[in-house]
Amino acid sequence: MEYNYIKSLHLIFVITWFAGLFYIVRLFVYQIEAFQKPSPNKEILGDQFKIMAKRLWYIITWPSMILAIGFAVWLLVIRPFYLSDAWMQVKLGFVVLLIIYHLKCHQIFKQLQNDVVKHSSNFMRLFNEGATIILFSVVFLVTLKNAVNWIYGVVGVILFSVLLMLGYKFYKRIRENKT
Repeated sequence: MEYNYIKSLHLIFVITWFAGLFYIVRLFVYQIEAFQKPSPNKEILGDQFKIMAKRLWYIITWPSMILAIGFAVWLLVIRPFYLSDAWMQVKLGFVVLLIIYHLKCHQIFKQLQNDVVKHSSNFMRLFNEGATIILFSVVFLVTLKNAVNWIYGVVGVILFSVLLMLGYKFYKRIRENKT
């Protein structure tokens, strides 16, 4: 019974963590684009996006990450035998990638809070897909567990990534044609 409550809390905070990661990178796009506008729009929009990003990052995204990981550890304490399963080991590898992605977002967040722009808005749009690829991979991995065919899984993630990149290029072309 305890396991299901902890698992539910884990899933809730995983969802809010991903929501925060998806939205923070969109805010990065808007911040970078605002930085290129003339005054006073640059300052007005920049200040507003900084406030929005700061609240999202520190009130939702960081706490969600910490709680998702905390409840995950608790689940593994309750059921340590999962650590010997191949699907769990691969899932934990994706979690490490997600934590690295989160830390990279934090680095970009800090730069933008200090008005340092090191990436283009187009780069950020592509970067935003990193969390999506990890999400798809983990959901399929956890759902299929031992039934997953590793070759099909890897090919599926690669094809999904290619489709995301093609969608991005198509969207970029539409945006360029509008301007």
